[in-house]
Amino acid sequence: MSKHGITRRKVLRNGAGVVAATAVGAPMVHAQGTSGSLRFAFWDHWVPGGNDALKELAQRFGEQNRVNMTLDFINTTGNQLQLTIAAQAQSRSGHDGISLLPWDPGTYADQLEPCDDVMQRLSAKYGPVNPVAEFLAKRGGAWRGVPATAGTQAKPACARFDLLKQHAGIDIREMWPAANRAGPGADRWTWDTFLTAAEACHKAGVPFGLPMGQFTDAVDWVGAVFLGYGARVTDERGNPTIRNNQELRQAIDYLVRLSRFLPNDVWAWDDASNNRALISGRSALIFNPPSAWAVAKRDAPQVAENCWTIPMPAGPKGRFLAYLPYVTGIWSFGRNKTAAKAFLEFITQRENAELCVNKSQGYDIPPFLSMSDFKAWETEGPPVGTIFNYPLKAHHQATYSIAFSPAPPELAQQMYLQALNTKVVARIAQGGESVDSALGWLEREINNMRRGG
Repeated sequence: MSKHGITRRKVLRNGAGVVAATAVGAPMVHAQGTSGSLRFAFWDHWVPGGNDALKELAQRFGEQNRVNMTLDFINTTGNQLQLTIAAQAQSRSGHDGISLLPWDPGTYADQLEPCDDVMQRLSAKYGPVNPVAEFLAKRGGAWRGVPATAGTQAKPACARFDLLKQHAGIDIREMWPAANRAGPGADRWTWDTFLTAAEACHKAGVPFGLPMGQFTDAVDWVGAVFLGYGARVTDERGNPTIRNNQELRQAIDYLVRLSRFLPNDVWAWDDASNNRALISGRSALIFNPPSAWAVAKRDAPQVAENCWTIPMPAGPKGRFLAYLPYVTGIWSFGRNKTAAKAFLEFITQRENAELCVNKSQGYDIPPFLSMSDFKAWETEGPPVGTIFNYPLKAHHQATYSIAFSPAPPELAQQMYLQALNTKVVARIAQGGESVDSALGWLEREINNMRRGG
């Protein structure tokens, strides 16, 4: 458990505000290249103990470089982190660096110090960066921060293997073993199979816990379904592709049918609701990083020991894995940008990224594709191997994704934040509109966004 006793469920239930870590570091002594003081604000981790890696790394960096380090951990409940970012950008004062939510590098690009030099060295050492992280963090031809390990997540399926086998006749551990290979039946793990399993578990009283509202968990998994069907609402230039789009109609039809087998209140669920559904034993499957499983280990061990993480199902156009990265930015008005860059480069080294993964019980996903082989994903349990398939691996035959790509980032951001994908489904499934009417609404919304309306 973390020093502050904060878990994802407790934070969202209690509405806690800013949480500050104790300052750590050594006396300030000038050193070549890095010296003085640094203040960083990081996202406050959902997983108990998830902040410990950054505290340890900051202390080590400070002692090695004679920099006085102060870390603050700020949660996203009540938009606390978002409000802090906005306030510091407006006042041009605050921390030297700060955790940025996925779309923030574009929003604050003009006030963020380019980090091309850091990313060039890291890429030369570790190879390609996750393309979604690059899509989000690189604006105007420049890296507006360093893609983070801490807090970055993927959202595969976290499933109760006992319930799926009992009620749907699917052995997901046989399909997706804790090994670098697909097992028997993995090729049948499609959205059609998923629908059949969802119906069976719904009838058994343990429905899949899939949010359909306007929070990120909902937008992300629905976005992966869209891409799996080849359903894009715009082209690369942002032009709407709604009319005569059969792939889009197929994806929406599928989601409307699937929604009938979900809890009635999923349209109002937030990003904690699916976690609660799994931990309470009321749900057979959610799309989520291992935070729900990690809390269940402590609060509901009988649930945790029956959980197994597997890839998202495949659609007619492939398998996509929802991915949501944090980026750590350095303010252009910061006082110690050289030291700040050195610190970000330090915490992104392979061994330090692995420390973040270990302390987060496998939750954190490093930005470099070459770092998908850390031992924690093999050894974490119970049961051992439960999160082996959490990061994307070659045998998954999948692609990391974010909803509304390949639209231009500025437009994709608006569509994402307005949750247009879940809203268009809700207008049909919940509001009773025809598909044509809902798609007409969607096209108008996109055109209004393009016009700045």
